[in-house]
Amino acid sequence: MTEDDFYRTSTQYRLWSFTPESLASIRATTNAAAADGVKAAFRSLRSGQNDGKTDRDDDGSDNEVDCLTIEEEQKIVGAFASETMDLVDFCNYPTNVKATAVQYLKRFYLTNSPMTYHPKEIERTAVFLATKAEDSFHHVKSLAEKLDVSTEAILAPEFLLTQGLRFTFDVRHPFRGLEGGFMELRAYANGKGQGGPLLGKSAKAIREDMLQIDTLPRMAAKPKTSRDLIARIEGAHHESKQLLKTSALLSDAYFLYTPSQIWLSALLLVDEPLARFYINTKISPESDIKVRLITVLQECGHLLRSSRTGQPDSEEKKELKRINKKLARCRNPQKMDLVGMNKAQKRDPSRNGGEGLDENVAKKRKLERAQSMKEGEDLFGPSIQKAG
Repeated sequence: MTEDDFYRTSTQYRLWSFTPESLASIRATTNAAAADGVKAAFRSLRSGQNDGKTDRDDDGSDNEVDCLTIEEEQKIVGAFASETMDLVDFCNYPTNVKATAVQYLKRFYLTNSPMTYHPKEIERTAVFLATKAEDSFHHVKSLAEKLDVSTEAILAPEFLLTQGLRFTFDVRHPFRGLEGGFMELRAYANGKGQGGPLLGKSAKAIREDMLQIDTLPRMAAKPKTSRDLIARIEGAHHESKQLLKTSALLSDAYFLYTPSQIWLSALLLVDEPLARFYINTKISPESDIKVRLITVLQECGHLLRSSRTGQPDSEEKKELKRINKKLARCRNPQKMDLVGMNKAQKRDPSRNGGEGLDENVAKKRKLERAQSMKEGEDLFGPSIQKAG
């Protein structure tokens, strides 16, 4: 099996890969369902307060809630994705935890709305879940102390988040592909690499070809030695990795492109001649596949270039402030207290589809006690019966 075949078996490809049209459709459906839920919750709340009076203002007009638009939801989620990155940096967790936590947040809000569950309550749980998924586990108490919140605030939304993730925790990132590709480029620069099977060139010939590729405007002179090539490669590596750690995470790249396409598009953005040289070592220059691949990489590169890369500017902050105020007025009142909802679920498992939970737990404990008693009899023998 090829790497492509392996990727197609992953949950990321099967459940979290979309076309731009299908992605937009999912978000529209989520927004409409959330808006209906918010309006129904407010009508129910007002109905109880008005003792059955109709939900109308004094002038007879309908008193509807002004809900977030799809675009406003995306801006809020994007802002909290950026905040999640800052949160991970504050906790000194590794890059893979940061990348996974952001993708958990973005995946969750494909089928859930900020109007239903506020991102501030979900982002902390996304980070905690990412530490476990990325084998960088930190106890929840440690994270709670760093964030100055209760452990319940982190744990309460955990099952809700895993449901939103469809119980799939694997996230395929472009970082490994980036490192592998640049290892090959360094080998080519040192005259040790091997090209694709169709090229038929020696390592020395590939190195000579590499010395002839076009320079960039910012370069002082054309590389003449292996050391010059390595310097160019290291610069491209640093810039590409920065794109993967910012724009790739904050954009829709993970939903629309494969990890290999993402890192190659980043390289194409920072050093197009070097990217085209690398692709030529894998695919024949005359191949139709190469033309299609370059087109896809350019589209992905455009997405990375147009994405936000960090903190919002003054205009974006002003817009986010407006949206946050709007969100405060249109949050679903029935879903605002996740900690309280979680405690209520534990007290009354029949709520929210959890019927039978206590019964199952009781049966399990009864079986465990019976098994323990049986093992005790097997060890010490049956109890001694009194003589009649």
